[in-house]
Amino acid sequence: MVVMTVMREEDIVTGGSMSVEEAEVRAADLLSRYGHLQGISLIEPMVHEEFQGKITMTSSFGTEAAALLALVSEVDPNLPVIFLDTRKLFGETHRYREQLVDQLGLTNIQIMRPDETLLAADDPNGMLFATDTAKCCYLRKVEPLQRALKGYDAWLTGRKRFHGGERGQLPVIETAGTRIKINPLAGYNRADIEDIFENRALPHHPLEAEGFLSIGCMPCTDRVDPNSTDVRAGRWAGQDKTECGIHYII
Repeated sequence: MVVMTVMREEDIVTGGSMSVEEAEVRAADLLSRYGHLQGISLIEPMVHEEFQGKITMTSSFGTEAAALLALVSEVDPNLPVIFLDTRKLFGETHRYREQLVDQLGLTNIQIMRPDETLLAADDPNGMLFATDTAKCCYLRKVEPLQRALKGYDAWLTGRKRFHGGERGQLPVIETAGTRIKINPLAGYNRADIEDIFENRALPHHPLEAEGFLSIGCMPCTDRVDPNSTDVRAGRWAGQDKTECGIHYII
């Protein structure tokens, strides 16, 4: 049975179990033992051995998200999957999420939404994205994820080096303050992702066919040349901004 939960403050288990220093030591140890692995070979020991019951994953349910979701579903379909509903997403993203959850048999989707009190105070008309994208991302993504990650020691992300920018030197295991962040697809290229889609008959995000290579919130996502080497060129186009900030959470 699919469990799709809208997370409330009272649902959240507080606290991780490591200090920043302990997390750094743990990450170095894990990197020495598992740093040569990727994909399912890396996901399995992280979920079943190293962080059993203390690991989650985040997913945007964007254009490449199905790849990691498919691998995770083969390891543990009940692994908590955090989905940030910013209330500015494309309707196609919500429908695509439902399609993937059903096809992959994912049973533990945790939907996190912005704090309504904060939105009322700082973005009452819903137009903050037009004047302060950093603050808008904080209210709609960073702060909700900070709440969602409480109680977890590790989280899986779908980031990849071939996306470039700050992700160009991405390790497969790293620290994020008091947590360990695992990037099982860090070394994958575009062809590798396409292989996962093809071999598992995964559906593509419907907006990909319309020229969206990377999909986030509707106001800050544009179409790009399908042959572009910069997959994320359509995110905050024309601005000196390449990340929403969730990967800076400590």
